Amino acid sequence: MTIASSSPPSRLPLGGATGAGTKSRTRRARSRENQGDGRLAAVFIAPAMLGFLVFLLWPTLRGVYLSFTRFNLLTPPEWVGLDNYVRMVNDPIFWDSLTVTVEYVAINIGVQTVSALAIAVLLQRLTQSAVLRGVVLTPYLMSNVVAGIVWLWILDTQLGIGNEIIAGLGFDRIPFLADETWAVPTIALINVWRHVGYTALLLFAGLMAIPNDVYEAAKVDGAREWRMFWRITMPLLRPVLAVVLIMTVIGSFQVFDTVAVTTAGGPANATNVLQYYIYGAAFGRFQFGYASAMSVALLVVLSAITVLQYRLTRAGQSDLG
Repeated sequence: MTIASSSPPSRLPLGGATGAGTKSRTRRARSRENQGDGRLAAVFIAPAMLGFLVFLLWPTLRGVYLSFTRFNLLTPPEWVGLDNYVRMVNDPIFWDSLTVTVEYVAINIGVQTVSALAIAVLLQRLTQSAVLRGVVLTPYLMSNVVAGIVWLWILDTQLGIGNEIIAGLGFDRIPFLADETWAVPTIALINVWRHVGYTALLLFAGLMAIPNDVYEAAKVDGAREWRMFWRITMPLLRPVLAVVLIMTVIGSFQVFDTVAVTTAGGPANATNVLQYYIYGAAFGRFQFGYASAMSVALLVVLSAITVLQYRLTRAGQSDLG
């Protein structure tokens, strides 16, 4: 006689096993999806990354290396250590060029920032016409070389229409680009004219990100336009304004083409900005090692200024919460 086993049949933990399997399959599906997105992102990033490596990173590293060499383009670079930097520190023309550049940057940034901010506020508060924004941006569409040549003709002491108008009003003609006192401010204002529209549109975009509810609440409390500008607009615009200042300061320190086509560094080195002096050392006197050393010095100065601006203006923080 067969006796049946009394042990209960084994049961599988269906709920737990099914849940664990589902979670595992979900994780694997998400992992495959993330890998696919990563590959697609890499495809889109690759051209920009290649351009960065070829046209920015490699020239920068090559320039740093050449700054420690004597190199005239015709013979292999000869390692000289810190000789180029010692020469730079003892070069009065280098320091004079740096002083001229700082003067240019101060005038350009000061006038451009105030003017661009005024234009941006007027665009926001009075009209948001796309046509008017296009008109404001028009000078920026012109190249620096063309703008410099046009203003060189306009401001010519003898034949320029600008001086013709001044003479017609009974005043003496002004040698805007031929006088040591007028040359740097004139070049700075020429570049202000060209870039102010672009800067204004960047600030206008920042103003458009400020909620209208903030202004409406201030009006209910009886605040006037001037008070709202200083208490609302400026604090909330600070991050955008900080980034714009960083961009414009870096661009101003790199001024070259306007000087090259208007004054060529003259008169008497009055407009010999640092970039023009570097260009002359490299392609005029074939002192590529020394020019590279000055370029590295400019890179260090701009990096320090950028970090200082970023920290002082708290560019990474916003009062919009």
